[in-house]
Amino acid sequence: MTRYRSRWEDVVANDPSHSQRYIDRFTMLAAQGVDLLGEARFLDALLPRGGRVLDAGCGPGRHGSELARVGHRVVGVDIDPALIAEATRVAPGATWVVGDLADLPAAGVGGDFDGVLCAGNVMTFLHPATRVAVLSHLGAALAPTGRLVVGFGAGRGYEFDEFLADAEQARLVRHHLFSTWDLLPYPGTSGFIVALFGSPAAA
Repeated sequence: MTRYRSRWEDVVANDPSHSQRYIDRFTMLAAQGVDLLGEARFLDALLPRGGRVLDAGCGPGRHGSELARVGHRVVGVDIDPALIAEATRVAPGATWVVGDLADLPAAGVGGDFDGVLCAGNVMTFLHPATRVAVLSHLGAALAPTGRLVVGFGAGRGYEFDEFLADAEQARLVRHHLFSTWDLLPYPGTSGFIVALFGSPAAA
């Protein structure tokens, strides 16, 4: 099977210091009191207490660590070992795995998740050839009543209409579209999209 290198891997290959600067940027924003937890609050509202969560493209654990702090059982997966090392440092009680979302079964994280979160422009850093496969894997990881939340910004080479068509091809059940993590409705054109999907098994 052909493996396509993600855009994130290309960025890091061209600039090995990129991952650390990314970590440092969000550490600085947190120290300044910037609210960085909207994504985690969004998913937390959907979950049963002590729910099982997959943080897909978890980065340095910003969302997953908060979800673990409030009592959820978190598994985070990211292609970047430096980001996984930081996530492990920040929230050692969660499970953090270096893995490729385009081959998620190989990461050994299992399934039956109550919630899957794919935030932080993760979808736009994928190789375009892997987008449908990643969405299919994330849907397959859900429990029958689980929900998948995907959020990313415009102007990053992945049009929202294309994303929604890919989600349909991946057999995800669309529930709602928002334009912010605090649930403002998606008006059809927006600088950001937050999409809430149900499991294909529930269709």
